[in-house]
Amino acid sequence: MSATSPQSWMLPAVVEFSPLSGVDLPLSLRTLLRRRGFGEKAAEEIMTPPPLPDPSHHFPDLAAAVARVCQACERGDALAVCGDYDADGMTSTALLLRALLPLGARAEPAIPSRMDEGYGLNVAMVERLHAQGIRLLITVDNGVAATEALERAQSLAMDVIVTDHHTIPAIRPPMTALLHPATTPTDSPYRGLAGVGLAYVLAISVAERLQQPKAIQVARDLFCIGTVADMAPLTGANRRWLLEGLTTLHRSHCEGLLALQRLAGIGDSPLSAEDIGFQLAPRINAVGRLGDPVLVVELLTETDRGKAMALARRCDDLNRQRRDLCDAIEAEAVALVEADGECQVPPFLLLAQSHWHHGVIGIVAARLMERYHRPVALLAGDGDGRLRASARSPQGFAVDQALTSCADLLDRFGGHPAAGGFTVAAEHVHALHERLNGLAEPWLLQQGCNRPIRPEVCLGLKEINWDLWKGLNALAPFGMGNRSPLFWSRGCVVEDWRVLNGGHLALTVGQDDTQRRAIAWRTAPLEPMPPSVDIAYELAVNEWRGERRLQLMLKAVRAHQPEVTLTCGERRYQARILPLKDAGIEPIPFEVINSTGESLRASLDQQAPVHCNDERSEHPQVRALLEEASIALGLRP
Repeated sequence: MSATSPQSWMLPAVVEFSPLSGVDLPLSLRTLLRRRGFGEKAAEEIMTPPPLPDPSHHFPDLAAAVARVCQACERGDALAVCGDYDADGMTSTALLLRALLPLGARAEPAIPSRMDEGYGLNVAMVERLHAQGIRLLITVDNGVAATEALERAQSLAMDVIVTDHHTIPAIRPPMTALLHPATTPTDSPYRGLAGVGLAYVLAISVAERLQQPKAIQVARDLFCIGTVADMAPLTGANRRWLLEGLTTLHRSHCEGLLALQRLAGIGDSPLSAEDIGFQLAPRINAVGRLGDPVLVVELLTETDRGKAMALARRCDDLNRQRRDLCDAIEAEAVALVEADGECQVPPFLLLAQSHWHHGVIGIVAARLMERYHRPVALLAGDGDGRLRASARSPQGFAVDQALTSCADLLDRFGGHPAAGGFTVAAEHVHALHERLNGLAEPWLLQQGCNRPIRPEVCLGLKEINWDLWKGLNALAPFGMGNRSPLFWSRGCVVEDWRVLNGGHLALTVGQDDTQRRAIAWRTAPLEPMPPSVDIAYELAVNEWRGERRLQLMLKAVRAHQPEVTLTCGERRYQARILPLKDAGIEPIPFEVINSTGESLRASLDQQAPVHCNDERSEHPQVRALLEEASIALGLRP
């Protein structure tokens, strides 16, 4: 059973009327956790993560990796840290350099160029580093599938320690040691580590073995940046280390991070995961997309404050270029899509322009996916009659499986359900698009063309207060694996609205005697703007001239309808709240009406089950229908 609406709102499931009563949180947040499947023990652990087990008991190759790195440190051997050009790979590289150099190793970075070499360890890198006298390679955020490069390293008698979280091939290439989440027990808290988390495990293990804890004084700071930037799940070890690190990140001993914080206008108080995701990570990622990733490594290993600020400004300049490029490509892409009318958008949106920049098309593909709610691939010229693409997909459509189904048309491809990349010959693009459309069309017909809105908890505007914010912070940090809650409020009066510079929508909404300010980024107003709306939103704090206030970050707005439609199989019902004087039932009366006009009246107290004197309500399906109605009408969180 679900409430239906023309905007594809999918309202939350029914839970018990007072869930997780032993957890010290507001009812709305306890309801949220219960809907996410938490029991009381798990709910307590998300607020206070338990101590982590010894990683050596969870990573089979950790002892061998630590022994080889300690040997290099004690002998002063030259080694190379081979990273990737995204934020995870760059922060991982800097983390190991900052940890191993004080321990005696002669470590240097080796990161491939996005434009010239592509992703990961390659044969040319191995041969170049061997010629420089390097006999130990440590890969971070790559390497597990670099079969040719690893075989070449073996033939040159080079040791390779691979730290990676990408898919392990069926036939594992030769390597000295592998640190990978998939090698840990299935219930391990280390299962969600990104590349930077694996580098952190190696660094702290080596420092502990050599009894030099000061060597890793900034390692946790870099772990926090890379973990959030790579959108790793904020559970298990990630959650515990991030909670610890966020409290001191604004006082980091890494001059590069402090410089980025100053440029972003943050850092006077403890940072949040959102500060990293929206302020620091883009400035780091922009370098890997448009420039030389070694710039970020230099920034994060620089100890001079002035030099660090100069390097940070270069990162900031590249980030501004990245924003301008993304905006220009997005505008061009939207014009191409809507030249034939928005209703003509294909099930799988594929656009190609030879002049688009490889480094940013993934960002624009994600924007178009949100705009048109369908899988998107953007292709840019790659020379020799080939195009390189980045693809993004909404929840429910696995783009990696779609690309696998098109393998015969592709030169190379890879990814995961939400994102992928591929290279294709120009003459195969039309056939590829037809096949991708065929794969996406059944999914789109089932899903619908409108972007689904899935609010998790209903709030009255008066419930949005600092006590709720305190409880919300107890569940933070939010990100992958612990998403920021999406709240909704029903029947809000639009007191005022205006369009801000940049095409953002600002609203003042009211409910009884409570008003709240709300903003929707890159959103046009409804035409016409209705007097009363239902809104879906996340909560944030807006600070302006020393004043802090709670603000609603709108994700969806729809015109409010006093009656809601419920479906149960093929049957449809109408539900509405009744005036107290007409119902004779308190405290909050409502009724459900079937297609023949029969009605069933009930009442609700948030601290008790739905109350109904009609014997029909004893039937399980009728009871479930009444509970569903109470949620759809906004009477229960």
